[in-house]
Amino acid sequence: MDMITTTEALAAFCARLAAHEFVTVDTEFLRETTYWPELCLIQMAGPDDEGIVDPLAEGIDLKPFFELMADTSVVKVFHAARQDIEIMVHRGDLVPHPIFDTQVAAMVCGFGESISYDQLVSRITGAHIDKSSRFTDWSRRPLSDKQLDYALADVTHLRDVYLELLSRLKAEGRSHWVADEMAVLESRATYEIEPSDAWRRLKMRVRKPVELCVLQHAAAWREREAKARNVPRGRILKDDALYEVAQQQPADVEALSRLRTIPRGWERSASGAKLIEVVNEALGTAKEDMPRLPRPKQAPEGAQAAIELLRVLLKLTVEKENVAAKIIATADDLEAIASQGEDADVAALKGWRRELFGGRALKLIRGELALKFTGKKVEAVEV
Repeated sequence: MDMITTTEALAAFCARLAAHEFVTVDTEFLRETTYWPELCLIQMAGPDDEGIVDPLAEGIDLKPFFELMADTSVVKVFHAARQDIEIMVHRGDLVPHPIFDTQVAAMVCGFGESISYDQLVSRITGAHIDKSSRFTDWSRRPLSDKQLDYALADVTHLRDVYLELLSRLKAEGRSHWVADEMAVLESRATYEIEPSDAWRRLKMRVRKPVELCVLQHAAAWREREAKARNVPRGRILKDDALYEVAQQQPADVEALSRLRTIPRGWERSASGAKLIEVVNEALGTAKEDMPRLPRPKQAPEGAQAAIELLRVLLKLTVEKENVAAKIIATADDLEAIASQGEDADVAALKGWRRELFGGRALKLIRGELALKFTGKKVEAVEV
């Protein structure tokens, strides 16, 4: 199998695909040693055409590909789109539109939560994908025909999966459910992490405002360094080291050298000097400007019991409607509804989710809906 390795061939391929209503898309990439994913292959298929693009080919310009991704007349079909789109945001400075994610659609159509591509293909088409090439180093050249066949299967079977899911969504009147989820995937904010928000992905529980301030400054510095040097965050400084820095607040080389999580000698490096500078900057923050500690949520009395009842109601809804629970309401949604009722600002109380579950959830906590065990099953009944 030959890959597309020239700009001219890519432009011709993209022009053919642009003549159709949809194109299936997948990428292969590596990111073990980089901050940004290293794009290694692009696979695309239309109703009667398919091919693999080699983005590592010398002299190739991916502009035709990005123009196709920006073509609003063509639906771009992915399975688990987030990482593929992240690459396009970084390399092409665009978010494809419109898009269709078959993993999300599969949840709406009753295939369970976050179903894998090969499982979905098997259940819809009956085809079985050989996964022996799954852990290929996609940056190596040449790639074998077996490896390329495996990569191409990620978009050829996707055509049939897409058409089947699209048909089911239309038949069940649920196309707008998926459209709501695609709006999140099509938002640039989904893929851009501001360094000032980097601390939010960390799981450390800080006890003092000064610890949170140091953590925020240190995490922002690490994020900027990782992006600038294109290396994983852990190559700059591991999470455990950030936690210890936040707790101990080393203001000089000697203090930094005493930290258990700091490699010996690192404190004398340029990175070590910069970290000390960042810590001192945080320590210099005026008391009134220190960040406030996030307050732990205190559920009102009886909320935990209400949450358990809401879980039962959600399970009943999932079974009746044949849709994944994850796409209707999250655990946080249930907690917020139990604690705040109508005032809860959660997706489960908006749009189609409210019609399907949220409205009944509010009735349940107001005592207007009851759960009844009858005939060896639980039912929700109006009171």
